[in-house]
Amino acid sequence: MNGQIDLITLISLIVAAVAIFKLRSVLGQRTDEDDNRVERLKTRERDAQQAKETNGGQVITLPQRPRDEAVPAIVTEPEVDAEARVKAYATGDPEVTAGLLRIAKFDAAFDPEDFLKGAAVAYEMIVTAFADGDRRTLKDLLSREVYDGFVSAIAERERRGEKIKQQFVGIKKAEIVAADVDDGTALVSVRFGSELITAVFDTGGELVSGDAQKISEVTDIWTFSRDVATPKARSNPNWRLEETQAPN
Repeated sequence: MNGQIDLITLISLIVAAVAIFKLRSVLGQRTDEDDNRVERLKTRERDAQQAKETNGGQVITLPQRPRDEAVPAIVTEPEVDAEARVKAYATGDPEVTAGLLRIAKFDAAFDPEDFLKGAAVAYEMIVTAFADGDRRTLKDLLSREVYDGFVSAIAERERRGEKIKQQFVGIKKAEIVAADVDDGTALVSVRFGSELITAVFDTGGELVSGDAQKISEVTDIWTFSRDVATPKARSNPNWRLEETQAPN
């Protein structure tokens, strides 16, 4: 071409230059939408940074409820009062029910069913602790007078060198047989029908009493007590074994 640009080449160069110019003009323009988008991003970054500084570096984002969305109502079951709970507990004895109602007047949280479950647990713990000579457990569950009696029996057993091997099989039946309030102290008596395997051995390993292979049925009537005279006293939910007696 002897250093000259032909017409076709010249046209191609002009078209390319125009295309580049238009492309650069389009890419280099910023619309109002672009400005708004950038501003929103900057706002989010500032909010995130402020939240991070406020929460000590831990940013927790909670979903926000739309303002026009209704808040669902919280439906709660009506609370059953103590009197209703007592009346729902079938005692079969009007005097027992009356005694439980007297307790309920002092303690609005009293529930005969819950009490009976707790008493059954305490019964097993006390019977087992007595057989094991566990004074520490007994001290937390017994009144002072009953504790002294149990510890005395344990000490006498230890003096003779006797050991009890016992297996608590379970409670067949537990029922409230008496209830009352005496000078601010609630008293509830429970008849327990339980099954135990008990055997007492002397220092030589000889059987003194009981049978290590036989299940025995045992019936006890235990009275539990709890101070309900004042709000401070009622804040302590623990009952203690107040008295033990054999059934008539």
